[in-house]
Order: sequence, then C-alpha cells, then structure tokens
Amino acid sequence: MDEYLPILAFSLLLGAIIALIFFNSYYRKRQSEVRSIANLNPNPNPITPSSKPLPNKKPNPKHHSSDKDQSKRHHPLDLNTLKGHGDAVTGLCFSPDGRNLATACADGVVRVFKLEDASSKSFKFLRINLPAGGHPTAVAFSEDASSIVVSSHSLSDCSLYMYGEEKPKASEDKPQAKLPLPEIKWEHHKVHDKKAIITMFGTSATYGSADGSALIASCSEGTDIILWHGKTGKSLGHVDTNQLKNNMATISPNGRFIAAAAFTADVKVGIQTWSLLSTQHLECAH
Repeated sequence: MDEYLPILAFSLLLGAIIALIFFNSYYRKRQSEVRSIANLNPNPNPITPSSKPLPNKKPNPKHHSSDKDQSKRHHPLDLNTLKGHGDAVTGLCFSPDGRNLATACADGVVRVFKLEDASSKSFKFLRINLPAGGHPTAVAFSEDASSIVVSSHSLSDCSLYMYGEEKPKASEDKPQAKLPLPEIKWEHHKVHDKKAIITMFGTSATYGSADGSALIASCSEGTDIILWHGKTGKSLGHVDTNQLKNNMATISPNGRFIAAAAFTADVKVGIQTWSLLSTQHLECAH
C-alpha cells in the first residue's frame, strides 16, 4: 500500500498543475478579450446640436386662405356671398330686371344690393332704415327696381311701407353726386289684424284688360291674404283661406291667380279680376 502513495501523490500534483495551467490560460484569454473590447472607441464624439437656428416653417398664408375660400365654396355653382347684415335675414327679393337684390334684416334695415357684376368682391347697396319700433319681415319690388314694398312688424302693429326714389327734375342740369335716398310714398298700419306678414310677392297685372300695374300680395301668419295696388297702395281686396294659419302665398306672373298654402295638406288656388279681387273663399285645387 505504501508503495502506491508516491504514484497517487504525483498524479494529484500533475492534475493540479494541468488544471492551473488551463485556468490560467482561460483567464488570460478572457482578459485579452476584455482589453480588446475596451480599446474599441467606447466614447465616440457626440453629435453636438447645430448653433444655427432651425428655420421656422410657417404655412403659406396664400395657400391657407385659398383652402379656406375653397372650403366655403362647397358647391360648384356657389358664386358669391353678400355681407353687411347685422342680424338674421328675414326676406329676399330680386328686382324684375334681375340687377338688384333686396334683403330684409332683423336689424331693422332693408338693403338693396346692386348686382351689375355678381362675381365682384364688393357690392354697392342702398340702405333703407325703417321707422323705429319695427323690424322688416318681407320685401317685394313694385313697379321697377326704384320702388320697393316692405312689411314691418312690432308687438302692437303690422305695417306696410312703399319706398320710391325721387327722380331728378328736368330743370336740374347739374349731375348729382349721390342718388337721393328713397322716400315713403305710401304706408298702411294695423294691417292683417296686426298679425305678422310672412310672405309678400309682387308682379304686374297683364292678363285680359289689365293695364300692367304692379300688384302686391301679402300673406299674414293668420288666415287672410290681401292684394294691393303697388303704386297707390290701394287695397284691391282680400281672401280668407279658412285654415288655422297660412304658410305662404304667391301670385301668378300675369296677376290672374293666387295660390295659398295653409295649415292643411291642400294648396288653394283662387282667380281674381283686375278691377276687384273676389272676397269669396279660394277654391281648393288639390
């Protein structure tokens, strides 16, 4: 047994030396790898921000405005917009020649726009201030573009005004710098039992023996419709729809027929003579 001890001790020593050599070699190899990695530029030069300020990219104002205008013109037939009203517009009417557009506004002003060029950026308009206390509800041209009938309503009254321009006298040779403001030619108060006029329509009486005078049909929110002589303001007659309330009324281009839409689903059509409008009830058409 004793003779094997030197061999066993030598084997253990040799194994320890081999293990030490192996671990030493492995340690040196790992250390060299770490050093090689450390030598690989671990701290590259950082990118410094440029001292020059970045350009401020602002949107093109022209492009923005064009987009805004394009969004407003949502329809290919949208030509222009009439501005200048101080409140809601309650009535519209074109003149017989189509060159003027009258608007009734809740701010108490009637404006007559001159539409020589409908695509213009600005329009000249004639301003008509109604008497204090009432606001216009409907407008209609009478004989021509120089005369206009306006309905006004307040808490205690319903009125009609016909405004006309004063024509310059023949003796006046000097041209006027400004056109004279329209003046009230005739007026009526407490019409339609003080009920508001919701629609008003004007035309020329040309049927049969009619002389082409202007006719104005006013329809109240009640049940009555009144026909007026445009130039003199004379009441030619009235009709009653016999319904709870009217919605609207119109008169034919030749002045012969009057149509009324009331509370029911029917439209009533009446015929009248030029001398005097029949006070009988309108006949039901459908």
